[in-house]
Amino acid sequence: MNKDVLTFGVEEEFFVVDRAGHLAPAGDAVVDAADDDEEQGELQQELTLSQAESATGICTTHDEAERQLTTMRAELAQAAARRGCRLLPSGSAPLAETALPAITPNPRYERMSEHFGATARTSHTCGCHVHIAVPDRETGIRVINHVRPFLPALLTVTANSAICDGYDTGYASWRYQQWNRWPSAGSPPLFTSLDHYESIVDAWLRAGAILDRAMVYWDVRLSEKQPTVEFRLGDVAATAGEAVLLGVLIRGLVGTILATEEAPSPLSNEVLRAQIWRASREGISGRCPHFRTGDLAPASDVLDDVVTFAAGALEETGDLDLVRDGCDRLTAEGSGADRQRARFEKRRRAEDVVDLLAVRPAPCSKA
Repeated sequence: MNKDVLTFGVEEEFFVVDRAGHLAPAGDAVVDAADDDEEQGELQQELTLSQAESATGICTTHDEAERQLTTMRAELAQAAARRGCRLLPSGSAPLAETALPAITPNPRYERMSEHFGATARTSHTCGCHVHIAVPDRETGIRVINHVRPFLPALLTVTANSAICDGYDTGYASWRYQQWNRWPSAGSPPLFTSLDHYESIVDAWLRAGAILDRAMVYWDVRLSEKQPTVEFRLGDVAATAGEAVLLGVLIRGLVGTILATEEAPSPLSNEVLRAQIWRASREGISGRCPHFRTGDLAPASDVLDDVVTFAAGALEETGDLDLVRDGCDRLTAEGSGADRQRARFEKRRRAEDVVDLLAVRPAPCSKA
C-alpha cells in the first residue's frame, strides 16, 4: 500500500437501553466500566446519560477499523449487560418514552441543555462520524466543496432509523431530520475560501447559535481537534461492517477528489438540502438524486456510480472489493432501516427492532 495513503477514523454513538428497550440513564457508568484499550480506540460519554460513544484510533486499513469497532461494540455491550442494559446501534430511539433523557452531568453539556432547551433534549440521536486526514484546512475546504453532491448517496449507506417512538416514521433516516433541529446542522454551503468558512462560524458564535466551535454540526466540517475533515451525516450503522463500508468509501471519495483539478459543482445549498431530504426519506431501497445530474435514480445504482467514481482510489488502498461486496449486500438485504422496518411489520412491536439490533456482549470481558 502507498505509504502516503489517507488515514481515517470512525466514531459511533449508541443508545443504552434497559432490557425492555427503553432508554436507560446508564451511559456514563457503562463507559466507565468498559475495558478501554487505547490500542483498540477510545470510549467516551455523550450528551445524554442514555448514550455512549466509541472512537477508533488512526486507521490505515479496513481490517484495522473493523477490528477496533467490533471490539469496542462488544466491550460496551458487556459493560451494559452487567448493569441490566443493552447497547443499541440505532439512529433514533425505537420505543416511545414517557420522559425526556437526562443530560450527562458535564459542565459543557449542562450549558448546552440550558441554552438550547428542548432542542438538546429531543434531538437525542446516534450518528456515525468519519474522519479523513487532510494536510491543512485549506485542503479541507476543497474536499468539503467537492464532496457535497455525493452526500445524499452517502446517507443511504448507514440509514438506520426508520422506527422511532414506537412507530414507522416513513423515513429511512429519521435521525437526520431530528438532528437538523440544531441551528448549525445540515448541509454545508459552497465555500469561497477558508475565510468564508470561518466567517460563518464566527457569526454563529456571536449570535449564540453555537456555544463553541465543537458545535459546528454541518454534515461535513473541519475538525477542531484533529487535522481531518469530519463527515457527520450518517446514522450509526446497524453493524460494524457497515460503518467500515461508509468509512472506506468516504476515504476513496476524498482520495479521488484530491487527485482532481476540476472545479466543484455549483450546486446550491437549497437544492442540496432537498436532495439529502429525499435520500433520508427513501434510503438505499428507494430513489436518490444522482450526484452528476440531480435526477432521481434507484439509490443502489447511484451508489454503484459513486463506487465507480472512486474506484481508482479504492483499489489503491485495497478497499475496492470490500466496498463492492458491501454495496451488493446493501442492495440485496437492505440497510439497517430496511431491516428495522421488516422486523417491525411482523408484529408492529418496536421491542422487536431493539432485539434485532442490540449488540451481543463480548464473551470474555472482565466481570
